[in-house]
Amino acid sequence: MPSFKRSQDPQVAFKEFIKASPQSRYTFDSERDAPESELCREPGKGLSKECIILQMESKKLFESMQNMGFFCALPIDPGKTHMECTPILK
Repeated sequence: MPSFKRSQDPQVAFKEFIKASPQSRYTFDSERDAPESELCREPGKGLSKECIILQMESKKLFESMQNMGFFCALPIDPGKTHMECTPILK
């Protein structure tokens, strides 16, 4: 699991986390208007889910995921409130 310091710049930590596995599926979640969000990746192939906490509100994280080439949407299940992001094939 990559180590990211809470004091590290959130954009730097975000980009490093995504670049470590750019083809993975990602999810993120936070409380409404919370200053931090949990970003997780599911690398697949029997590997376990990896998560980091970023000092970034969910709106900014959504924008950052789109800027990195991901399509993000709410899951189909209305009982779930996290965002699911998949890489856009180029």
